[in-house]
Amino acid sequence: MPEEAVIPTVAFTPQGTLLAFDFGTKRIGIAVGNTLLRRANPLTTISTEKTVARFAAIAALLDEWQPGALVVGLPSNDDGTPHELTALCRRFANRLKGRFNLPTILLDERYTSLAASAQLKEEGIHGMKQKTLIDQYAAQQILQAYFDEPAAGILA
Repeated sequence: MPEEAVIPTVAFTPQGTLLAFDFGTKRIGIAVGNTLLRRANPLTTISTEKTVARFAAIAALLDEWQPGALVVGLPSNDDGTPHELTALCRRFANRLKGRFNLPTILLDERYTSLAASAQLKEEGIHGMKQKTLIDQYAAQQILQAYFDEPAAGILA
């Protein structure tokens, strides 16, 4: 029987505030939470495709929130194989880690957009009105998943 590949899990436990990112080529959703309450909240959406503007907005959020770590949703297909955005997302996570010198954790983000849409519907937000919020709510789902099962994260 062949050995299974070992994926390194998070080797530390971040404390304090965490920011999570739902990376997309058009928008980046961001959520915030802290390790004491272990509850994630949607924060904002960066709606520009320009890298310089994206990282400037992220830098401002990092200055404001002073997170101890960053969590980035890692997209994959339903069967766990890489998605067309998987490599771009890993690159984004590595850039966050390199630019801001913060521990960066990757976490499976399958179904977070569906869960975010369902949450918005429960809050009475439907159809096109979801467009401006869906990414930050997906980031909330990513961060909450990390709080619920931190061992599922892998270091970027």
